[in-house]
Amino acid sequence: MASIVGWAHSTFGKLESEQLEDLIPRIAKEAVKDAGIEFTDVDAIYVGNFGGFEKQSFPAAFALDADPGLRFKPATRVENACATGSAAVHQALNEINAKKSRFVLVVGAEKMTVASGADIGDALLNASYRKTEADTPGGFAGVFARIQDLYQQRYGDQTEATARIAAKNHHNGVENPYAQLRKDFGFDFCNTISEKNPIVVGSIRRTDCSLVSDGAAAIILTDDETAAQMPKAVHFRGVGHAQDYLPMAKRDIVAFEGCTAAWERAHAQAGTSLADLSFVETHDCFTIAELIEYEAMGLTPRGQGARAIKEGWTQKDGKLPVNPSGGLKSKGHPIGATGVSMHIMASLQLLGQAGGMQVKDPELAGIFNMGGAAVANYVSILERLR
Repeated sequence: MASIVGWAHSTFGKLESEQLEDLIPRIAKEAVKDAGIEFTDVDAIYVGNFGGFEKQSFPAAFALDADPGLRFKPATRVENACATGSAAVHQALNEINAKKSRFVLVVGAEKMTVASGADIGDALLNASYRKTEADTPGGFAGVFARIQDLYQQRYGDQTEATARIAAKNHHNGVENPYAQLRKDFGFDFCNTISEKNPIVVGSIRRTDCSLVSDGAAAIILTDDETAAQMPKAVHFRGVGHAQDYLPMAKRDIVAFEGCTAAWERAHAQAGTSLADLSFVETHDCFTIAELIEYEAMGLTPRGQGARAIKEGWTQKDGKLPVNPSGGLKSKGHPIGATGVSMHIMASLQLLGQAGGMQVKDPELAGIFNMGGAAVANYVSILERLR
């Protein structure tokens, strides 16, 4: 396998002073510097970018602007909906494991706020099956409102549980210096429909939704032999990727079966189980997603995900902390950057460098990054190399 040996992370939010062509090279430059290597040492570049929010596409070449030493290096854009960042990371792992490259730079970046609200909603619907789902009221939020409604028809009302998830993640995000929204709203606010927390669509409230964001994150990966000689190294012990059908009508949409399959593959490769993990960073694009992911990863039986949050299992001091970074709810969700950011958040924890986000004595980290409605499912299991 391979290890992460350097990284860089912008703040997430509305970054008015930087465009995509500014964000990508800045974060690339910072990551290379953090790893302590030369730009000429980089053998390949993968840029995760969902796109569709601005007219400029073809962003892979922007990484070369970080330094003339990157000119003529192979650079490839990767896209797999909201799991784009992890897709780029896994491509880099494949590159290293195939012994094609020694050092690989991965950049995830998105500039969403340049588009109007309507255009953002339309672009996000590209992560759904437009032929049958494009007219869903409320756009992509409506897709997850439909999932929540179907879940509640089967298992009962979950709005208190999803409010607890929102409150947990906002509480955690206060300590994340990169987060877009560093405010502890509390359970009562998240659980109450109000002028400041209105219904967005269906039974989904504003506090149930992740944030529209700009941002970038980058990591440097290398083989374990090389990483063992470097100042810091976080090792990939196992990974899993499971792609499911795109149309929701072709599957049990409240089961997140692709999520389960990805976790099973990663654990099989790592020789681990869920009980071995110290914490998880999971894809809370909407709070109902985190709730169902508790079940899909095996934390609770189907239909009992609410128990994990109500009994405090997933709090930062619980038996399996989930999203100690604040998750997408607090950090924001610049699509292409999200998966890369999750790997950095996990690395900081494992090296004891997470500051106020730090969980106690972590040994193994689990990451789940999801594209679309449980269509593209990526899991990484990380540990310190030494």
